[in-house]
Amino acid sequence: MTRAEEIRAAWAAVDGRVAAACERAGRARPEVTLVAVTKTFPASDVEHVIAAGATDVGENRVQEGRDKRPLVSASARWHLIGHLQSNKAKDAVRHFDTIHSVDSLALAEKVARAVSASGSRYPILLEVNIGREPQKAGVDPSAVPQLVRQVAALDALSLDGLMIIPPAGDAEDSRRWFRELKKMRDDLDLRELSMGMTDDFEVAIEEGATIVRVGRAIFGSRG
Repeated sequence: MTRAEEIRAAWAAVDGRVAAACERAGRARPEVTLVAVTKTFPASDVEHVIAAGATDVGENRVQEGRDKRPLVSASARWHLIGHLQSNKAKDAVRHFDTIHSVDSLALAEKVARAVSASGSRYPILLEVNIGREPQKAGVDPSAVPQLVRQVAALDALSLDGLMIIPPAGDAEDSRRWFRELKKMRDDLDLRELSMGMTDDFEVAIEEGATIVRVGRAIFGSRG
């Protein structure tokens, strides 16, 4: 089996699992965006997954997306899902179509300044440190409402929703965190919920995820 065939089969399997999770939750399949996370994988794999049907790809590092995207001829929406350092805001805006990991007003303002000259509103998500883990990025849940108000005042940005990486555990352990984020999203009247990865994306969909970020189940383990 060629690499293209491997990725096509894996993509179809994951897409089928997304559809089944949507059906269990009484949701329509188009409500959930499946982002193929291509970090550490070559541009050829990105080409293969887009050919298989992916419309959205995700990268963790600005530099990797910056270097990889020009090598990909096929069209897709590129998501920055990893931590964003403020000094890389300009590059992030230039090479990605959306950012999931804004976690402070200062960073939001940096992104806003990077896009203000374009005249269009740039879509972002706020990363929430849902488990209040000191080693992780993200805004403390108690500070989210204030940050939402502050970011909403930045004309250059479109605050679309929230993102989390829940504390380590199995899929059922993650369910409580997904439910908490959905309630927060609903209370704040936002649209998107970026939550769920290879090990727990089906539970995330059952709990309301609108974006799931899947790498290993599509591309295999990273070296």
